[in-house]
Order: sequence, then structure tokens, then C-alpha cells
Amino acid sequence: VQLVESGGGLVQAGGSLRLSCAASGRTSTTYNMGWFRQAPGKEREFVASINWRFGSTYYATSVKGRFTISRDNAKNTVYLQMTSLKPEDTAVYYCAADGPASSTSSRSWGSWGQGTQVTVSS
Repeated sequence: VQLVESGGGLVQAGGSLRLSCAASGRTSTTYNMGWFRQAPGKEREFVASINWRFGSTYYATSVKGRFTISRDNAKNTVYLQMTSLKPEDTAVYYCAADGPASSTSSRSWGSWGQGTQVTVSS
């Protein structure tokens, strides 16, 4: 599956952004999707994921209550609504697919987008 992210940008602390990830290359939507992020000098870390079948969602502790992942199977698109953004949320955000929805390890996910930059100014 091919993944293309969009929606990143520069926002002030406390602001909001919505990221989108459009998937293509498959006729079915039977794959889990998620978001990871990577800040300069740090490892890629799990942000959120969603199960394709039941819509179950998983979140990193650092974003729980501020970020919401959702999915539109008809559009083959997953979203990440980010609110109350903090400077520490600054990173390149990557969309992922083909992994266990409950897995927070980037090594468990098979498909990746090119990433979109999110910068939160203080």
C-alpha cells in the first residue's frame, strides 16, 4: 500500500492541526493504520493507531486526550486531529500501515509514508 501524508505545518503552542494520510494500491481496506513521529536526534516513536475492523484506537500516553485518530474506509484515509499542541510535539509525522494495531514498535509496521513536518512554536 502507498501512503501520502498531508496537513503538516507551523502552529503556535496551544493550536491545532489535522493530518491526513491517503492510502492507495489496494482494493480492500483490511489493514490497520497508525501514526508515528520522529524528532531530530530521536528514534521514531508511536503516536496512535486504529484497527481496520473494529475501529479500536490506541494512543501514546504523551498524546492521549489531545490527539484523535480516525479513519474513513470509503476514502482510504486516516486522520490525526491534534489539539493543545506543545513544542515537544514538533517532529516529522509518518503514516504507517500493515501492522498490528496494538503495536507501538515501528519495526512491526510494513508500509510508510514520506512524512510531514509539524512544528509547534512556543
